[in-house]
Amino acid sequence: MNRERLTITLRSDLLKQLDGLIDGERLRNRSHAIEYFLSRSLGAKAVKVLILAGGKPVYFESEKKSLPKTMVKIAGKPLLEQTLLRLKTFKLTDVIISVGESGDTIQNYFKDGAQLGMHIQYIEQDAKCSGTAQALYQAKDLLRGEHFLLLYGDVLSDIDYNDFVEFHRQQKSSLCTMALTGSESVDLWGLAKLNGSKIVSFEEKPKNPKTFSRLINAGVYCLNQEIFKYLDKSSDKLESSVFPRLAEEGKLTGYPFEGLWLDISSSAVYKQALKELKNNN
Repeated sequence: MNRERLTITLRSDLLKQLDGLIDGERLRNRSHAIEYFLSRSLGAKAVKVLILAGGKPVYFESEKKSLPKTMVKIAGKPLLEQTLLRLKTFKLTDVIISVGESGDTIQNYFKDGAQLGMHIQYIEQDAKCSGTAQALYQAKDLLRGEHFLLLYGDVLSDIDYNDFVEFHRQQKSSLCTMALTGSESVDLWGLAKLNGSKIVSFEEKPKNPKTFSRLINAGVYCLNQEIFKYLDKSSDKLESSVFPRLAEEGKLTGYPFEGLWLDISSSAVYKQALKELKNNN
């Protein structure tokens, strides 16, 4: 990566704050710290976001009807709206939503995103679309730019997206950075084994894990355009056909984070998520 030498003058109080953040690892020195915070402030604006919101509607007792999982209410608003508002706080406003059955419920609610101060486009998943890899491949032509974010629509988190994107940019050999969160029950999600920042092993919903780890796939990713070399029209699930291969090739990075993480993959999991949310408030 090309760099130019600059001479800058900073207020002493800002410099003191900057020095306090330098830890020798994540932020190595003053130059690295300044570049890091400039990238966070300026770089994320150009990043597109793809949200996968397909899948069959699920019956939620709290709603007394079947809904796309992304439209069940969390703290008074649809989960997907909570995610979009969260993205907006990080100036990530160029969003593509991949919808499936009952996708008109989502499109009629959010329209073009103008009411949220965002720009939203939609992709209707093919009727035979059966996995996350196909949904991502279908959005290829809309995902221009060096990097993009991929979010699973049935997940809500308070991850710092700007820090996440900048972390990925620093991983020179990685095609994908996967956000990771901790869980005692690892058989419901993808299980990752870390060596430094590299995910060296990935198992999808293992009943008998081959490795001991409590770090699970959080459903939030930053990817390079090169990821499409690993996909085609026959690709099924990223979790089973792509992520294990990337881990073997040393091209999958892990980003562990602590904080709110809710998975609404089913009505039962939704009930548990609401309990966790209530306990966190």
